Amino acid sequence: MTVSRPASSAFATREATQGLAALLPIGPEAKARIRVLVVDDEHTLRETCASVLQLDGYDVTAVGRGQEALELLKRRPFDVVLLDRYMSQVDGLELMRAALASNAHALVVVMTGNPSVESSVEALREGAWDYLPKPFSATHLQILIGRAAHTLLVAQETEEQQAEGERVPVGEDGVVLLGEAPAFQRAIELARRVAATDASVFLTGESGSGKELIAQFIHSHSRRSSRPFVAINCAAMPEALLESEMFGHRRGAFTGAVRDKPGLLETANGGTLLLDELAEMPKAIQAKLLRVIQDGVVRRVGSETTDAVVNVRFIAADAAMRSGDLREDLYYRLRVVPIQVPPLRERIEDIPLLAEHFLKTFWSRHRRKGEPPPHLTEEALALLCSHPWRGNVRELQNVIEHTAVLVEPGGEIRPADIPLTGEARTALSANPASLVATLREESYHAARERVIKQFEKQYLTWLVSRAGGNMSKAARIAGVDRTTLYRLMERHGLQRNPGAAWLVEREAEAPMDEDQPALPPEGAA
Repeated sequence: MTVSRPASSAFATREATQGLAALLPIGPEAKARIRVLVVDDEHTLRETCASVLQLDGYDVTAVGRGQEALELLKRRPFDVVLLDRYMSQVDGLELMRAALASNAHALVVVMTGNPSVESSVEALREGAWDYLPKPFSATHLQILIGRAAHTLLVAQETEEQQAEGERVPVGEDGVVLLGEAPAFQRAIELARRVAATDASVFLTGESGSGKELIAQFIHSHSRRSSRPFVAINCAAMPEALLESEMFGHRRGAFTGAVRDKPGLLETANGGTLLLDELAEMPKAIQAKLLRVIQDGVVRRVGSETTDAVVNVRFIAADAAMRSGDLREDLYYRLRVVPIQVPPLRERIEDIPLLAEHFLKTFWSRHRRKGEPPPHLTEEALALLCSHPWRGNVRELQNVIEHTAVLVEPGGEIRPADIPLTGEARTALSANPASLVATLREESYHAARERVIKQFEKQYLTWLVSRAGGNMSKAARIAGVDRTTLYRLMERHGLQRNPGAAWLVEREAEAPMDEDQPALPPEGAA
């Protein structure tokens, strides 16, 4: 049974008959309860799609006119709606809105014979669950609707757990989001709204700002919360290992592969997969990932056949994204809903709240029960609020944990008790007004040198923090080579903080070479 199978179809006939039931373990009773509506004004395509899905066991209704479909949707809700993007009577997006109005949990798949990145992104942002370019094979249709059915079953499983009180309440599963700053509240509100959908989310923000925590928040508030949340750092392993971790491998695929091993995509089936440091993913793996996002099929390393069909929600995260870091088609499939996570320096009003929370948490973790907790003085809080926090919330958390381990029970935490690095001593010099005041008494050349030095130092610390401590990535962002960055770091007495993603001053600052040139303009070698 073929809807339309081009010669270059990604699905072989052998795969169509190898047993989809094994890859999509959905029982016949569950399929029979799923109501599917097929809407297309092309008779042959519509009837063939309906026949394929009926043979699979779904409750299928086929409609050829847009107005008739619109009236039907107002009277009767459907679980899955497969509709054409461009119809003669009623626009496909209008039909999609009607389907979602009838059943907020409906999954809408938009078909089109004129696929483009723009139209696919538009459909997904309007609420489509997936996007199906024509022509497509019967196997592709079966897998896609099977994944939709699996999504519905996972959502039902989550609802049942909530009704029975089995789900861990938010806050007890480690997902704690504290903050009252407007920029942070906007990010959380957007995360809360998108959590109820299956739309892909792209989180951007500096290292340590809380991107993974927001990803966990989205998962815990979604209809997939009964299934796993899996995170993978794309910059933490070489290409071969990353491919094996994500897609799994077959026995004998490489030296040391002594058994079949499923990858993290299969582990996350039904749940959410966080792709952290996505820009560091090699292009070859990006192409393989794109097929999983589009078709749901997983082929393990060393395998010649499809090993699994997965239903995964993707959340991507990175500190910064430049043109060319990702394939364009992958970028737009993952960036359906972008969320910007603000750095801690842009939410200063949240620092006391976070500091008190971390102090309470780490005091109970590291101290004996019954020991009276200390408290932060106003001077200590003022110091914390004046610190630049290049490592963002993660740096604040580490500083407060260090303090909680060393401070005396029941006492006051003063500025001297807080183990900040040397950069805090120069934090006030970042104020432009104070800088201007110091320049008034200097000559032009001396003032110019001071401004250039301060710019270079501040730019370097910002740059390395933005790149998450990855010097190759920092060089790409700045448009210079790594040698230039290391030379400038040496000139200003800066070094990477061990185990972190920001720069600190050396204990004994190396003498500066005054003859060294300033930072080259963007694009210089």
